[in-house]
Amino acid sequence: MNNSERYKKVLGQSRNLNMQRGLPSKANLDLITPIFHQINAEDALLDDGTDLRNYGGGVFGLPEARAFFAEVLEVESQEVLVGNNASLELQGHVLTWALLKGIKDKPWFEQKPKMIVTVPGYDRHFHLLQTLGFELMTVPMTSEGPDIDQVEHLAATDSSIKGLYFVPTYSNPTGDTLSETNALKLAKMPTAASDFSIFADDAYRVHHLFKPYAKPANLIKACQEAGNPDRVFVYGSTSKITLAGSGLGYMASSEANLKRFGAFLGAQTIGPNKLEQLRHVRFLKTYSGGLAGLMQDHANIIAPKFEAAQQVLEAELAGTGLATWSKPKGGYFISLNTTKPIADIVVQLAKDAGVSLTPAGATYPDGKDPHNSNIRLAPTFPPVAEVRQAMEVVALCIKLASES
Repeated sequence: MNNSERYKKVLGQSRNLNMQRGLPSKANLDLITPIFHQINAEDALLDDGTDLRNYGGGVFGLPEARAFFAEVLEVESQEVLVGNNASLELQGHVLTWALLKGIKDKPWFEQKPKMIVTVPGYDRHFHLLQTLGFELMTVPMTSEGPDIDQVEHLAATDSSIKGLYFVPTYSNPTGDTLSETNALKLAKMPTAASDFSIFADDAYRVHHLFKPYAKPANLIKACQEAGNPDRVFVYGSTSKITLAGSGLGYMASSEANLKRFGAFLGAQTIGPNKLEQLRHVRFLKTYSGGLAGLMQDHANIIAPKFEAAQQVLEAELAGTGLATWSKPKGGYFISLNTTKPIADIVVQLAKDAGVSLTPAGATYPDGKDPHNSNIRLAPTFPPVAEVRQAMEVVALCIKLASES
């Protein structure tokens, strides 16, 4: 049976398989059930007299939460701000502050600012930046992080390039991790803009799947040692650790940056949801094995799905020359590249066969992959059996599209 005949047979089968977005599965969310029982009315009054039902506490977050996530990011608690549910919201607030006020002196909007982003990369980063008026400058994501030679060249030659925005650990979608060597280069490199800033969305810092685990680079420490302590902002959230969309977002930067940004943020809010922060910290501290224990339990659910995806790709496509794909040790995605410029055709063929994939081009600004080859695969949500079925369809679609 040739590929065309196999595909016609697949079309005759009813299926609805979703490999489009990196969603936690019900099994992952069920791990979090005890979080709903962590606090009661008595817990609203802290030992120091703070009443969490009332105003107060400031914009930087509950001290216990700041200390907890400081350990996660390997920084000092005074370098951490803990907010509400989304790190993307914090990223938007910081970028807006930079545009209107400037991180050090002049507002960024006066210069028609540009931002370096990695490709393939995260579509929400592109959308946020473009919504705020940034022009995007793309560099490839490599196995050791952003293409350091291109970043150094761009940053040194154009003062309107205000920063670099990327995922440093288990990058979305490639699964690559910034090396310590390149972290040091980013920290000390000469830049034409005196306020050049690194925006590191470390969303998958603790999302390990397979050993050896990646060692996240400490950009905060690297920039301090390079004499550029104000250069970096590191972000994270509990969205795929606890409750997706109902957790905590947090960020770390220099104390000077937090002081300036805090004044801007304080004009917009009295402060974050302190009761939710207390609930989260208690849950994460009391979970068996703490945060590491919870992440291992998540990995026990997710890793077999990645293994299933890799097994099908190896069985169906290895040695064909039709595609290459990443083999991440953590994170939420697999990045696949077709050899021919057929990603859009593959995605449409898969959709017609009942398999939803991330739109072709989504991992590039404006949804335009110049090579029409990258497809982001998200195996986290479906059960293992459905991941296997979906990947068999994807592999067949690549074979069929490659024949044209």
